[in-house]
Amino acid sequence: QAQLQESGPGLVKPSQTLSLNCTVSGGSITTAYAWSWIRQPPGKRLEWMGVISYDGTTYYSPSFKSRTSISRDTSKNQFSLQLSSVTPEDTAVYYCARDTVLTGFDIWGRGAQVTVSS
Repeated sequence: QAQLQESGPGLVKPSQTLSLNCTVSGGSITTAYAWSWIRQPPGKRLEWMGVISYDGTTYYSPSFKSRTSISRDTSKNQFSLQLSSVTPEDTAVYYCARDTVLTGFDIWGRGAQVTVSS
């Protein structure tokens, strides 16, 4: 059973770039599935941000496309999120998840709280 773990700074200043990593164990990110980033701002619904497929192809939500980049480090079996020009509205719990595409997200990380504040 694969496991996912988010890591990165919990506090980011406005206008800076938020960077998070998701380390995957128990399965390779290059052989199957897609790997997504999802966030939940306080009091709001989950927001899908983007995905990187097992072959490295990326897709982004239109809501985040201009500020988001998802990449991967296959040597670490890790994929990453960068969100630029953050504002306090980007304060949220950020999750990485395995995306089966046909049946949705089946494995989630525990989430990483990121606060944007000066």
